[in-house]
Amino acid sequence: MKIAVSSEGSSLDAATSPIFGRCPLYLIVDTETLAFEAVPNPAMNQGGGAGIQAAQFIVSQGAEAVLTGNLGPNAFEVLQAADVPGYLVPDGTIRNAVEAYKAGRLQPMGQASVAAHGGMGAGVGSGWGKRSNLAPPFPSEAAPNPAKETELAELRQTLKSLRQQLADTMERLEQLEKEN
Repeated sequence: MKIAVSSEGSSLDAATSPIFGRCPLYLIVDTETLAFEAVPNPAMNQGGGAGIQAAQFIVSQGAEAVLTGNLGPNAFEVLQAADVPGYLVPDGTIRNAVEAYKAGRLQPMGQASVAAHGGMGAGVGSGWGKRSNLAPPFPSEAAPNPAKETELAELRQTLKSLRQQLADTMERLEQLEKEN
């Protein structure tokens, strides 16, 4: 089976990405052999519609499932229309995510895991902040104090998102100023 995993790097030992539409790479992995191809996300720097374009790209790559940190409503709808289920994965490596998928420890999403534009500027981070209403995919990895850990994760994610949004805004401002 061919699956796509949102990734921060180009190997099975790379970190999973907490976002789908704007992650840097996808690893297209054969679950039987673990053979893979790292493909750049053509939607990563899109001004809008990144989730839709990314989902269309993944469908065109022949993926039969998507493993990711978060999946917005537009991307979810495109994947659902193509009968490509999405699965939430925790922070960890691509290899761990694929193994969890193969072992049946991941549940398919019944809906998007974030609101529209949830990945805008989120580029980095743990990915848990915006899906605090969901249980961790691996119950054995639950924190001793889930409420406190969830709040800490949310605050860290918010801070990282704000930093990334500031960097993105500054970069776009510089681009526009150069054009004038």
